[in-house]
Amino acid sequence: MKLITYILGVVSISFGLVTASFAQQSEVDPSQNITTGQWHLSLNTGLGVMTNPLQGGDDLPLVLLPEVAYYAEQFFFDNGRIGYSLKPDSPHVFNLVAELNPETRFFVDWHPSNIFALSTSNSLSSVQNEQLEQQPKIAINELDKRKWALDAGLSYHYIHHQHVFSMQALADVSGVYEGWRTALQWQMHRKLGELQIKPSLGIWYKSAKLNDYFYGVAKKESSYGAIAVGSSWQPYAKIDARWPLSEANSVRFHLAYYDYSALDDSPLFEQTYSMTAFIGIDHIF
Repeated sequence: MKLITYILGVVSISFGLVTASFAQQSEVDPSQNITTGQWHLSLNTGLGVMTNPLQGGDDLPLVLLPEVAYYAEQFFFDNGRIGYSLKPDSPHVFNLVAELNPETRFFVDWHPSNIFALSTSNSLSSVQNEQLEQQPKIAINELDKRKWALDAGLSYHYIHHQHVFSMQALADVSGVYEGWRTALQWQMHRKLGELQIKPSLGIWYKSAKLNDYFYGVAKKESSYGAIAVGSSWQPYAKIDARWPLSEANSVRFHLAYYDYSALDDSPLFEQTYSMTAFIGIDHIF
């Protein structure tokens, strides 16, 4: 039973990782010829890792990463994201979308022994230092389980030559954390000979209710009382590269950096960032 639970957990988080790291690329990718009315399946096989910045959280090894997409004339399913395109044949693309909130990927059932690390700051007075020393870091196995949440909202993409400018606003429609998040992103699609490169830069704004649910501490979870985190701006950067080997196979490299330094008030964080790195073979079925 533990093995089955582990496998299901890895598959679920892998799909969540694909959604978080690779999502929206084929949704608005001008370099891909998406055929409507049929499934698009691929499997990435290689070596990689997604680091977990939380106390007591395991880094996730990446070996097999599936990608699944289906596009009708307006409806689409893309790696866990379900959507309906309001203007499919325009450089201005509006989509109604829904997806599982990706924050849950850091809260897993298996993890090593608790790690407590206390941060210090030379700019604080001695009184403030004493207060900080009384509040240790909290490992995620000491908390109640964070539930999966379903977010829905609107995404907008403007395609101009090799550039894609994106905006999206999503809110919790499942009643789990009752907050919202919004993002701005720039992505470029560039070919250098046979090499296809997609760098991305973006920033997330996450509401106080979202951050407090996932990264705050409820009163019943700690002897130090409730700890609120508040809203945050979280920048990120990604680069995805492919080198075709044949019609069905290509070498794939993916590197992503997600900044969580705005959440340094949370006692859950051991690191202020998360990184995803992967290199392997992408096979299209």
